[in-house]
Amino acid sequence: MIFVSVIHQNLLTMEHSELQTLVQPKINDDILPLNGTDHIEFYVGNAKQSAFFYERFFGFKIVAYAGPETGLRDRASYVLQQGKIRIVLTTSLHAHGDGVKVLALWVDDAVSSYYKTVERGAVGVSEPKRYTDQDGSVIMSSIRVYGDTIHTFVQRKDYEGVFLPNYVHYNNRTYKGSVGLQYIDHCVGNVELGEMNKWVKFYEDVMGFKLLMTFDDNDISTEYSSLMSKVVTNGTGFIKFPINEPAAGIKKSQIEEYLQFYNGPGVQHIAVATNDIIHTVTQLVSRGIDFLEIPGSYYDNLLARVGKIDEEVEALRKLNILVDRDDEGYLLQIFTKPVEDRPTLFFEIIQRKGANSFGKGNFKALFEAIEREQDRRGNL
Repeated sequence: MIFVSVIHQNLLTMEHSELQTLVQPKINDDILPLNGTDHIEFYVGNAKQSAFFYERFFGFKIVAYAGPETGLRDRASYVLQQGKIRIVLTTSLHAHGDGVKVLALWVDDAVSSYYKTVERGAVGVSEPKRYTDQDGSVIMSSIRVYGDTIHTFVQRKDYEGVFLPNYVHYNNRTYKGSVGLQYIDHCVGNVELGEMNKWVKFYEDVMGFKLLMTFDDNDISTEYSSLMSKVVTNGTGFIKFPINEPAAGIKKSQIEEYLQFYNGPGVQHIAVATNDIIHTVTQLVSRGIDFLEIPGSYYDNLLARVGKIDEEVEALRKLNILVDRDDEGYLLQIFTKPVEDRPTLFFEIIQRKGANSFGKGNFKALFEAIEREQDRRGNL
């Protein structure tokens, strides 16, 4: 079954929006300009309940709503914000269960972005269209990537509304405050064995991304399983997409487990940045978020491995926060357990203190922690 971006479906079914199909511009050789992540849209079984989960546990504020009351007859969507992060939760039952459907990219020209990528080989999902209400207009277009995931290009420079045409302000009466999340650092996709290089090439050839880092099964392995990963980034470095595939191992890798339970490729985890990881994680733990547990021995030689850091080691040990250093500085990171009933989507909380890498020195400890959870589920 083919799934079309629900934002586009939403706007196409709204009765009060003006919709205009836009014509193809002249193609030029400029690299695809991206300003950053516009939003991430999740398909979920119950958007209202999920919105309160992300508000209560992760500190997001519900800011906008679209549904029957706004002209949308067959579904409902809630928009949540924290810092520069914007997520959309849309009720839509489909083959994968709850998960990420749309990785939306903020652009200055959604028309050019679409036709340039299609010209280079992308499969189009939604041609550029203009959506208008009393607050201005937004132009959007979409292309397909791995699995049923899509990229939506969003041009919103002429719009002053709360989110998109026909979304209305949500009168939030339950918000308890932010936990300090600031922006999307990177989004990780899982694909089948043999598909990683295909999608790396897609991002290079179609979207003008560059290969940033490569990790093979020697970098990311344990006694039982391994995986391979390559990281692609756009020209500004604002967008980073690691892409994982399984590698041969004695037992089932975390990627194979994900692919089985998600019923195909998709977004494995979203890394969100904070300026104070100890504060953020302390808040998240107090609200009920479960994180992977790291053996205490990891911290016994931490300073010998990573050098001087600003944080107290005992505070990091208490919270299970990992540390790694590269030539530019160091980073701190921690990973939630899956936020769904199935072992699929999870979140990474990351604080960068100069480091531009992804915590290679933590891979062994991290994946052993993931394997312990797999074993508890009987999936290792």
